[in-house]
Amino acid sequence: MVVIPVLGQLADEYGRKPLLLLIVSTAIFPSAILAIDDSKGFVYAYYVLRIISHIMSQGSIFCISAAYAADILDGSSRAAAFGWMHGILSLSHVLGNLLARLLPGTYIFEVSVALLIIAPMYMIFFLTETVKPTPNLNQHSRWSSKVYKIIQDRHSSMRYALHVVTSSSTLKCICLVSFFYDMGMSGISSVLMYYLKSAFNFNKNQFSEILVMVGVGSIITQMLVFPVVNPLVGERVVLRIALLASITYALLYGLAWASWVPYFGALFRMVYILERPSTNAIVSKASSPNDQGKTQGLVAGAEAIGSFLAPLVMSPLTSWFLSSNAPFNCKGFSLICAAFALAMAFYFAWILPEAPSVQDENAERAPLLA
Repeated sequence: MVVIPVLGQLADEYGRKPLLLLIVSTAIFPSAILAIDDSKGFVYAYYVLRIISHIMSQGSIFCISAAYAADILDGSSRAAAFGWMHGILSLSHVLGNLLARLLPGTYIFEVSVALLIIAPMYMIFFLTETVKPTPNLNQHSRWSSKVYKIIQDRHSSMRYALHVVTSSSTLKCICLVSFFYDMGMSGISSVLMYYLKSAFNFNKNQFSEILVMVGVGSIITQMLVFPVVNPLVGERVVLRIALLASITYALLYGLAWASWVPYFGALFRMVYILERPSTNAIVSKASSPNDQGKTQGLVAGAEAIGSFLAPLVMSPLTSWFLSSNAPFNCKGFSLICAAFALAMAFYFAWILPEAPSVQDENAERAPLLA
């Protein structure tokens, strides 16, 4: 909630490449610890490093990547690019799950480290910086002055980013959409496997079948369907369709009356996954070239707040309605409650104004694509 908006600001001021290198590199160390040894002490060290890694990288990688894409692409091409980026992310999840099932357990972390190293190496050699870093005018100052200046700069940058978002009706609405959407979907994902196991005796093979089915479908919808449909109807319509699909998904799982219903409900997950690229496209169009990192970061921060709050309510509520002390017989009542949060997201998406695209000043940066 705190780090993502700050990293977005830093990416606008000091460049996309150094920030991406920093947050991607932090993901290497947790896996490297367990690749060395899996004794008790190393497991504890793994969790400490994993917490730090997630604080740095969870959500921020795509946030800064979206800002980078906005730097080098004009407004008409960004939506398709965001769809492909999310589609490739879904593809990586599918391949990662398959790899984890095929590899012997003793080699999982070694292979993970090797794959994680490829990302920063690729960026070092092939990623072209798109932002001119802010010059450091205080490099000869005392360390106390530097610390004060850093805090002052972050405070000023955060106030400016909040002003940019609050002064735009489009960005304000999309922040509320993202907050309620992540509150609903994070709440569902935090309890879904426990709910399916308790209510329908699902095992790991059934979970795997649903994950693979959804993963493959998500790749198709994000990489092939979204780039075709979006130019015809626009990001706002795609966003509304995605949110309607998420509400249907939550209600089907919450009211599921047979074990086949979760499989049918998973089909809607292939549609609601389009919320991400459509949101990125709307934020990108409503932001100036110099504020892409700040606005993408604040929207991701709103998502993080929803993700943090949802499990605090959903976990005890799910346990209560799955127990013998439930006030009435509705095992999936917590998922129905999550549908109300998704309905709020749909309401704000419905009233979302169509803001004119901010003038793209990046045309002169187009040669960077070469």
